[in-house]
Amino acid sequence: MKNKELKILLSAPRGFCAGVERAIEIVEKSIEKYGSPVYVRHEIVHNKYVVDDLKNKGAIFVEELDEIKDKTRPVIFSAHGVPKKIPKDAENLKMTYIDATCPLVSKVHREAENLHKAGYHLLLIGHQNHPEVIGTMGQLPNGSIDLVQNEDDAKKYKLKNTKNLAFVTQTTLSVDDTRDIIKILKEKFPNIKEPMKEDICYATTNRQMAVKHIARKCDMFFVIGSRNSSNSVRLVEVAKKSGCAKAFLIHSQSEIPFNQIEKSNTIGVSSGASAPEILVENFITDLKNKFTVSIDEVEIIKENVIFKIPKKLN
Repeated sequence: MKNKELKILLSAPRGFCAGVERAIEIVEKSIEKYGSPVYVRHEIVHNKYVVDDLKNKGAIFVEELDEIKDKTRPVIFSAHGVPKKIPKDAENLKMTYIDATCPLVSKVHREAENLHKAGYHLLLIGHQNHPEVIGTMGQLPNGSIDLVQNEDDAKKYKLKNTKNLAFVTQTTLSVDDTRDIIKILKEKFPNIKEPMKEDICYATTNRQMAVKHIARKCDMFFVIGSRNSSNSVRLVEVAKKSGCAKAFLIHSQSEIPFNQIEKSNTIGVSSGASAPEILVENFITDLKNKFTVSIDEVEIIKENVIFKIPKKLN
């Protein structure tokens, strides 16, 4: 098999975004400052490798505050954001909390609040039960925001009251999918108010553009990322829609399909915004052990975004 030549088109940008880097740094700095354990409510980012690494350093992951036995220990809120009631609950329990919500998610939260205050009824374009969606919907009183998951939901949506309508979106969706949903909503509700600036984050957009750029040149496409990582799953969909039918997610339990790869000449590789680069390197090493590999990194845009960590950790 080793003689089989395989070309890898390596998508760039890929992997960690600024919000993920900031969230991981917040956990590490909190452990440095407060000692271990520190608690993290929900996986800080959706990646098993990252979560396991932070567990080894002294983080304990919980889903709810009431799972935390020792309330004197600090708790960190994940990059996906939390409903408004969670920080209030932490304050009532006299807990120290550090909010690692991605600033781009916080922007959507503020946007939703401001629109609600201005008298709008809100629609959130997003995926049910995703922590970011739970967090955004939890910024507003019950009944003042509705979820639209797909084009079908948009077509069926009926106004529940006489209020003006506005929409916001989950930051990690597919740019193309939201475009189609928004088109339906605008046709149906011509006066619907849209965000001043698109809510889908720069990293999601850039990674999807990079995948689109190379997918049609590939026989197979692999996205390194977790099954519960929305942006990783979307990258697989983008690769398929962009002309590579054999696109797959490689997660912690995945078996690499070497037999199929052997029938390919060119494969594409990218990684989700919460996947560390070492996982991409490991995947490529596994391929190098079986094939004669050449790598061509295709960069469509340079990213230089950095988000500051909270002052209390400096």
